[in-house]
Amino acid sequence: MTRLRQMPASDALALLATHVKPDPTYLPLKDERSRRWHASTARGEFEILTTGVKWYDTRAHAGGGGAIDLAMHLLGVSFVDAVKRLNAR
Repeated sequence: MTRLRQMPASDALALLATHVKPDPTYLPLKDERSRRWHASTARGEFEILTTGVKWYDTRAHAGGGGAIDLAMHLLGVSFVDAVKRLNAR
């Protein structure tokens, strides 16, 4: 469980999305480690900002920290299902 909580959001995004692409035009404002990603899942298209374990969905105006929260958001699954899917990968 600790491994999932400490996993960088960009790594989790790569595991969860069916397609993920970094945005080369993005210029971080607050933290130079921030990246913007365009991602697709069965639930639709997302524009996600990542910085370490933190993530923010610019379209839904929602964010969180850790791979489990990101899986719940992107896939629309429960906590238990998010953990199962992440552990399976």
